[in-house]
Amino acid sequence: MTTAIAVHGLHKSYDKLHVLKGVDFEVAGGSIFALLGSNGAGKTTIVRILATLLKPDAGAATVNDFDVVDQAAQVRESISLTGQFAAVDEILTGRENLILIGRLRRVGDPRGIADDLLERFGLADAAGRRVATYSGGMRRRLDIAMSLIGAPPVIFLDEPTTGLDPEGRIEVWQVIQQLADSGTTVFLTTQHLEEAEKLADRIAILHQGTIIVSGTLAQLRELLPPAQVEYVERQPTLEEIFLAIVGRDRKEQR
Repeated sequence: MTTAIAVHGLHKSYDKLHVLKGVDFEVAGGSIFALLGSNGAGKTTIVRILATLLKPDAGAATVNDFDVVDQAAQVRESISLTGQFAAVDEILTGRENLILIGRLRRVGDPRGIADDLLERFGLADAAGRRVATYSGGMRRRLDIAMSLIGAPPVIFLDEPTTGLDPEGRIEVWQVIQQLADSGTTVFLTTQHLEEAEKLADRIAILHQGTIIVSGTLAQLRELLPPAQVEYVERQPTLEEIFLAIVGRDRKEQR
């Protein structure tokens, strides 16, 4: 497997606050890599450095074999970045948002690409509606669809399900899995452990400025003592109850 992202000895400080203290990790091409960490751990700082929006104080990083400092323009041409909040124009329709980005990126046939993405992301029926009428999950799906215009091989998703309800989160999870299945490398930051557990091929935990552990979910589980087998009655989670009730209510309304 090719290496899509490589980070070695990354350091970054803000005045006297030393945020990154020698961060190292690699991301395989076509995989989903989840970076976990609490608020203020430095996840967004890493994303901003990899997206060439911020320069590191020390260390090196490459994206698609391009150095993020010396070859910043080439890095930008091969990535997309979706922040914590959907960057969509609420006045425009879903289709108009996509066409606008297509024209800005100078792709051929922006209308055709917009229609293909609307269909792919389950937004075709809402294509002509103003984005102000969209739900949170729909806005986030549109936001990710906009970031795919130009077919970037790497996409950065910085806490993509922030503020979404359970249904919206699941919608976004499905989109992220589809991206990886199509060969796109997905770099995901999140505070939701369930999100990383469901999606990620590899997981890294950022704590106090360094990566303290990295590996597959199975490898991380091996760090803990073997689980004891106990037979207990499992109760449904609140999320399962919510989705079951809402889904049943929708079926009854049809």
